[in-house]
Amino acid sequence: MSHSLLRTLFTGAAAAALIATATPAGAAGPAPQITAPPDKIVIELATVNGSGCREGTAEVAVAPDNTAFTVTYSDYLAQVGPGAPPTGFRKNCQLNLRVHVPSGFTYAIVQADYRGFAFLQPGAWGQEKANYYFQGMPQTTQRTHQFNGPLNDNWQATDRTEYADLVWAPCGEKRNFNINTELRVNAGTSNPQAATSFMTMDSTDASVSTLYHLAWQACPAPRPRSH
Repeated sequence: MSHSLLRTLFTGAAAAALIATATPAGAAGPAPQITAPPDKIVIELATVNGSGCREGTAEVAVAPDNTAFTVTYSDYLAQVGPGAPPTGFRKNCQLNLRVHVPSGFTYAIVQADYRGFAFLQPGAWGQEKANYYFQGMPQTTQRTHQFNGPLNDNWQATDRTEYADLVWAPCGEKRNFNINTELRVNAGTSNPQAATSFMTMDSTDASVSTLYHLAWQACPAPRPRSH
C-alpha cells in the first residue's frame, strides 16, 4: 500500500504559545516582562542539509504575533519494507536559520512540538529525535521519542524546557539558530520482506508543522561608560 494512501490529513490549530517571564542569564538587573516584541521578526533559511529535507522541501513561517514559528516539511519520510532503499530507514534534517530580531530583544525556545504520521507493523517501532542550538554555543540535549507498532495514526512529541534552563540568544549579537531532527524506523520483529512500516514528519496540510514556541525578554540597557 502506498505512502499517500496510508497517510491521513492532520487537523487542529497549534497550541497557544507560552508567555515569557524569566530574566535571561547574565542580564544586569530585571528585564521587563513581555509576551513578544511589537516589531515583526523575520526568519530565513540560510542552509538546508539532510536526506529528510531536500532543497525546496522545507519552509519556515513566523506567527503573526511573534510568539512562535513553524517549520513545514513536504518530503520527510523514513521507511522499511518491500521496495524501500537500504538507507530509507533513517532520515535527518539540519536547518540553519537566520533570525532577524528587533533591536533590544532576545529570545529562547521554550517548547517544540513535532508532528507527523506513523504506519508501523506489529513488532516494528519508530523514533523521532531532535535538538537545537545557537551558532557557536553548546547544543541542547538530544531528546528521543519512540512509537511502537501496531500504529496507524498521527503522532506528536513535545519537548519543553524549564525557564531556569532556557538558552537565550546573546543580546546584541547575530547568531544563526540550528535545528537538527531525525526519523528512524526499525522493522523489529515484523517481516520487512513482506510488510512496510514508515514514519513521516511531512504533510500536504499547511496547518500541520513543527512548532517552536518563543520566549522573549528585553535586553538589559547598556551600562554607562565610566570616565
